[in-house]
Amino acid sequence: MKNYKKYLAAAMSAAMVAGLAVVPASAEEATGSVYYLNFKPEQAEQWEDLAAAYTEETGVEVTVVTAASGTYESQLKSEMAKDEAPTMFQVNGPVGLAAWKDYCYDLKDSELYTHLKSDDFALKEDDSVYGIAYVIETYGIIYNKALLADYCALDGAVIADASEITSFDTLKAVADDIQARKDELGVEGAFTSAGMDSSSDWRFKTHLANLPIYYEYQADGIGSTDAIKGTYLDNYKAIWDLYLTDSTVDPSMVASMTGEDSAAEFALGEAVFYQNGTWAYGDITGNEVADEDLGMLPIYIGVEGEENQGLCTGSENYWCVNAKASEEDIQATLDFMNWVVTSDTGRASLANDMGFTTPFDTFTEEYQAANPLLNAANEYIDAGKTSVAWCFTTMPSEEWKNGVGSALTEYAQGTSDWDGVVSAFVDGWATEYAAANN
Repeated sequence: MKNYKKYLAAAMSAAMVAGLAVVPASAEEATGSVYYLNFKPEQAEQWEDLAAAYTEETGVEVTVVTAASGTYESQLKSEMAKDEAPTMFQVNGPVGLAAWKDYCYDLKDSELYTHLKSDDFALKEDDSVYGIAYVIETYGIIYNKALLADYCALDGAVIADASEITSFDTLKAVADDIQARKDELGVEGAFTSAGMDSSSDWRFKTHLANLPIYYEYQADGIGSTDAIKGTYLDNYKAIWDLYLTDSTVDPSMVASMTGEDSAAEFALGEAVFYQNGTWAYGDITGNEVADEDLGMLPIYIGVEGEENQGLCTGSENYWCVNAKASEEDIQATLDFMNWVVTSDTGRASLANDMGFTTPFDTFTEEYQAANPLLNAANEYIDAGKTSVAWCFTTMPSEEWKNGVGSALTEYAQGTSDWDGVVSAFVDGWATEYAAANN
């Protein structure tokens, strides 16, 4: 947002001079309105500004409401029950679509769909398109290159260079040594705090939990299941234990630590490692960690062949249009979505202010996000590493995630053992899958 208003004014002025401003076909009548229930709280301000710019340009009213972190599904249910329901919302993948399919307008004839680079980024059933991904994201273990280099320069360091970290065993050896020598290195811990409040727990009950699911699916040659076996839950325990023991805070404190705490610890140089994704760049930049010092490692959990593993890349952000809205509001919403991905203003906001990598052919070279974490993601792809798929979109329900999150927290606090996590993961999956598909 630092240069958004200045850019917006310049972009609109240039477009008007050149006669290139993108105006929706229905703008002259300005009929209908848009209500977008936004999933991403970290981009709330940018979406509000973008909505205001569209209204100023077209006269069409656009309302943006952002759900609090971890509450999207419950808020969507609440909002859809109202007379003035969202006209534009999102689902997280096939499981989310199954819950909301009756509300999803078929986008196969929309102009937005024509700009999608590949059907890999669409939620399709038969000949219908019910959702379109608007951002492709990557996550892993973000690290501070400068701090890790300082560690490597210490006498007796486990590694000489970050490139040597290609397995869980090496990651653990490095993290353990950093934790033991944290005062010497001037940090509070190897890893940032594994906060388990609602602003942060998704990093572990969803994103970290993706790894044992991904490897089980790979081993069994499947893409989803009604009964997870938990083949790699010992590996899940190993990485979770590492996050807890080599942390900036005592494990007993994780329940009260937030996403802001974790981001601040990394941004201020208090920790070397931070599990998060490309979207976290905005929370980091402008603080103690220079852009050139941002790198990202795969989340290694000790699986055979993981030296060939890349980062976790995919999307759980699929735009949908409310099929139960009025025809005027549906058209207004389709126009707004198309404007976001075709206009100078919309593309600049998504790429430059929100830092998104998008799956649309309209995002030419000048609309590529300047995000060093994206560069890190591309380096693994260029090196021929296999990206880890976002299998968490097949998790049976939000309740399943919450059960796993609660079990992880109790284990961290010492009020339960790992068997509680295994039960929440395996038994909870079967129960929630049956409930969702009954």
